[in-house]
Amino acid sequence: MPLLGAIAGVRVGTVAAGIRKAGRRDLVVIQCDRGTTAVAVFTQSHFAAAPVIVAKEHLRHGEPRALVINTGFANAATGAAGLEDARACCAAAAQVLGCSAEEVLPFSTGVIGERLPVAAVVAGIPAAVAAGVEDGWGDAAHGIMTTDTVPKGSFLEADINGARVRLVGIAKGSGMIHPNMATMLSFVATDVEAPRPILQAALERAVKTTFNAISVDGDTSTNDALVMLATGRSGVRLAAAEGPAFTAFCEALEHLCAELAQAIVRDGEGATKFVRVEISGARSDAEARVVADTIATSPLVKTALFASDPNWGRILMAVGRAPITLDDPNRVAVHLNGVRVFRQGMVDPDYREEMGQKALAGDDIVVAVDLGQGAGHAAVHTCDFSYDYVRINGSYRT
Repeated sequence: MPLLGAIAGVRVGTVAAGIRKAGRRDLVVIQCDRGTTAVAVFTQSHFAAAPVIVAKEHLRHGEPRALVINTGFANAATGAAGLEDARACCAAAAQVLGCSAEEVLPFSTGVIGERLPVAAVVAGIPAAVAAGVEDGWGDAAHGIMTTDTVPKGSFLEADINGARVRLVGIAKGSGMIHPNMATMLSFVATDVEAPRPILQAALERAVKTTFNAISVDGDTSTNDALVMLATGRSGVRLAAAEGPAFTAFCEALEHLCAELAQAIVRDGEGATKFVRVEISGARSDAEARVVADTIATSPLVKTALFASDPNWGRILMAVGRAPITLDDPNRVAVHLNGVRVFRQGMVDPDYREEMGQKALAGDDIVVAVDLGQGAGHAAVHTCDFSYDYVRINGSYRT
């Protein structure tokens, strides 16, 4: 993880509160000065966790002064008691910070279906607030991890309207990754100034090609959330959701989100391969995305990639079952890391098995499929399925 720079107006504190395991950093409080604007995207799961519900409610009240994030317990599928627990954590942070409970947003990640140990969270909040520093993002990246094996963070600077602006972000996620609106948990801060609608437009534009274009196992969490805080301290203001300044900011934000999202895939539970699935020649971008997702989530494709087995028949199988209209299957061509393995309805006459094995021997793989139907294209990132994926998830709660 690179060195993560500070954003003026945001302080981050991380502590080991003993929420699930002793001595593990598991509680993060992100404080922001008044005047900070916040936008977010959340899971679309029918079983959205209690903190997601409460965070949405509080965002409707106005801008937050703090985010409280715990690991170990997802506080999902916990009924009315879970909502009470999430609100109790907000109230505790508000008391320490001298703000209203509605100015605190809660976030949780961990095991589904178990009550949040509120006492441990509440007891740890004062220390997390006291530990808050502007350059605390690195510790926070550790503090939001669950089955992650490495912390995930990104930092960059960009020139907008002749001034330098900063963006920093952290993310967690390793399994249960196939986002719909966001990823497991991610928090981004910037020093630009912009009204909520403009920031929301920028965030949704960035998410579409980054966090919403990755998959580890095809499953979307109950707790997915991505929040962006904008302090306005750079003096750069985005006045409209168009124009050179907005475009420059969107490009920087998309770059930041791409680094975070791809780091999640690289750290997929048990993953040994980082895979980019590229679809071209579709009738539309939407149909291309459907085919890309079908390949990226196929267990048979993913297990073949783990073994470096150029079993291109499994890729054809996935394309063949994708819910699109394929006018002429004989137009389809398949490449593995640049090696053409299939065209005109059969194996490429110049292809040899050893060529495919060599193409898949590395850690980074590109699976490219040209459907030969139009100009639509899409790309998603995924990983392989290894023995360790089953081991990790078979013993997750123990």
